[in-house]
Amino acid sequence: MRTREARDGRYRRLVALRASGRIIDDLRRQGRASFFVSLVMGSMLWIDGGVAMAESSFAARDVVKRGAIELGGAVGYAQATTAIGAGTSANRAAVFVLPRIGIVLTDPLGSGWYQGNVEMLVEPVYARFTKPFAADGAGGSFVVKYNFLSFGRWMPFWDAGAGIFWTNLAPRISEQSTQFEFGLETGPGVHYFVTDRISWTMGVRLHHISNANLGERNTGINGVLPYVGLSFFLPRAF
Repeated sequence: MRTREARDGRYRRLVALRASGRIIDDLRRQGRASFFVSLVMGSMLWIDGGVAMAESSFAARDVVKRGAIELGGAVGYAQATTAIGAGTSANRAAVFVLPRIGIVLTDPLGSGWYQGNVEMLVEPVYARFTKPFAADGAGGSFVVKYNFLSFGRWMPFWDAGAGIFWTNLAPRISEQSTQFEFGLETGPGVHYFVTDRISWTMGVRLHHISNANLGERNTGINGVLPYVGLSFFLPRAF
């Protein structure tokens, strides 16, 4: 009888210990979940508060002034097209990496919605071709950019550039016979300032490479290059 009572007592203690363990585990999970939710909510409130403060305190024209420095980079995907030029195949595509450094050269020009300033950038480039086969490209361009300053934290722009480009895509393709090429590019884009120094950047360019008739073949490759990136604007240098 005593043995049975002892077994029953041990069983009840074991059940109680298991129940208390489950309660402790539940409290721990709830504590971790509450901490995670608090962290996420706090981060969202901090970001929203920072953006709201930035929204009420500045516009792009307050940051992008003569002498301001832009440091940034973007990633894009270029897809060839035969709709423009004499290209024979659209089976050409590459991922582009586009770091940049620039300086605003002028005070605001014009008036109204098109008021803006002129910026000069140096833009190195690396490209990894995925079509029609794996290949590499590298080079750099000088880019002139006109920044429209009348849209608050949004800053549309139009840029155009020219530079040099090397790629081992040639001479294995029909369009080009030399690995040394020249590049031309132009297109619209927009900066969106999330703080008074940091902006998201997005845009699209018409991109062209050819060898300026320095080789036996020079059909050229025309492509459309959408891109996204991030830019930092530093205080004016002069």
